[in-house]
This record gives sequence, structure tokens and C-alpha cells, in this order.
Amino acid sequence: MIMILGMPLPVLTGQLLIGLINGSFYALLSLGLAVIFGLLRVVNFAHGAFYMLGAFSAWMLGQYLGIGFWGALLLAPLIVGLVGAVVERTMLRRLYELDHLYGLLFTFGLALLLEGLFQHFFGASGKPFSAPAEMKGVVRTDFVTVPIYRGWVVIASLLLCLGTWALIEKTKIGSYLRAATEDATLVQAFGVNVPLLLTLTYAFGCALAGIAGVLAAPVFQVSPTMGSNLIIIIFAVVVVGGMGSILGAIATGYLLGIVEGMTKVFYPEAANIAIFIIMAVVLMLRPAGLFGKES
Repeated sequence: MIMILGMPLPVLTGQLLIGLINGSFYALLSLGLAVIFGLLRVVNFAHGAFYMLGAFSAWMLGQYLGIGFWGALLLAPLIVGLVGAVVERTMLRRLYELDHLYGLLFTFGLALLLEGLFQHFFGASGKPFSAPAEMKGVVRTDFVTVPIYRGWVVIASLLLCLGTWALIEKTKIGSYLRAATEDATLVQAFGVNVPLLLTLTYAFGCALAGIAGVLAAPVFQVSPTMGSNLIIIIFAVVVVGGMGSILGAIATGYLLGIVEGMTKVFYPEAANIAIFIIMAVVLMLRPAGLFGKES
């Protein structure tokens, strides 16, 4: 059997795959967080709750309406995005002119409210959610065994991340968004509906969290605390990548997922804190993050 660094190759590649899968969720979630912070300057602590809402929406669509995984993958992010739009339109936009701390406190309270509501109505235990039948099974090679659904999650996450980056950085609507965050009055003078643009931006960021929730539902169990368990790691990913950096959130999400996975192989005791150690080192050496711009 081939050995690398004293480890059998299948074990090493298997752990690398697990790190890549976790990194896919980190990248997708931190991307939504970076979009909202980079364009709206809102520290969206409710992002984990929207991730949980996406998973629960998919579960409820299947449980009560009989809608399968693929239908839920389409509808659940729309539901989450709609909830995000209502939140931004009715409450969050009132805080734009205030200190960022007010937005953070509001979204933190919203996260606690959503989590508490779902715990009250559905209990604290996890709900099972099956992967689609055509995605069950594994692909085996001499070097690694890949569950088909998890491999698909990696590819889907990568396509979504690159598509979002291209939308914001390479299209006209993305240029409108970036311009609106710099000088909303000037952009509005050119006939662009800036308030609607900001609402759609927040809704889009929330919908990304909803998509991540649906993709995660068959991998982890659907539970009210699934977002709060992850949100601190996601913030660490965004800080390492650079607050508001779209490309930084994507690259750092995958990178830290792999680092975390490899740490579980070589030094399991440090696996839970590896990301935070990296965050501390990056903050000391480069406070703006790996891809952030110094102000």
C-alpha cells in the first residue's frame, strides 16, 4: 500500500475529501456573508439562521408537500431570499445610517429568535433528510472512495461560488451594486433604484445561505442549532479571507476546510482550533486578511 507521510494513501485522500466537502460549505456560506458585508456593510450574524432556515424549508417542503430534493433545491433558497428581503425592507435598512454595531446586534437577536422558534415548534433533535436516489452510492478507485452526493456538493458549491464572483465582478448589475455602495446618491441620479438593489443584494446573500442549507441537509441532520454551530467558523473564514472580499471568502473557505481536514489526520487534538489559530496569525501579520485591502 502506498504511504505518504506515514499515512496510507486512501486514508489521506479520504480525509482530504472530507476537508474539501466542509470547505465547500465554508466557501458558500462565507461568500454570502462577504457579499452582504462587502456591499451593504452589515455584519450579518443571522447568516447561520438563514442557513438553518434553508435546510428546514427543504425538509418541510418534502414532509408536508411531498416535494423532492431537486424541487426543494430550487424553492427553499427562494423562500429564504424572500424572508431576507422582508427583513431588509422592514427592519434592517433603518440601521444603515447607524454604527455597524447596531446591525450586528439586530442580526444576532434575529438569529436567536429564529433558532428559538424552530426549537419550540420542531424540538432540538435533528431531522433526517435523504439525498436524491440518483445521488446515492459511491465511486471507488485505488486511491479514494467518493460518495456521489458529496462529490456533487463540491462541484455545485464551486460553480455557485464562481458564478457569484462573476456576477458581481464582471457584469453591469455587479458594477451598479459596487457603485451604489460607494455613492448611492450619484447612482440614484442615473435612474438606478438603489433601495431595491440593496434589498436584492441582502436577499441574494440570504438565498446563498439557503442553498448551502439544502445541500447540507442530506450530509448533516436538519436541526435548529445547525447554523449557530457553524457561524463562528464562517466569521473566522471571512476574517482570514478579508472582510468583504468575494474572492477571499471563496478561496479561504476551501483552503481552511482542507487544513481542518488534514489537521484531523496529523494532530486531531488541534482540529477544532486550527482555523482560529490561523485567524489569529493572519490578523497579527495582515489585519485586513489575505485578500482584503488595507484601508
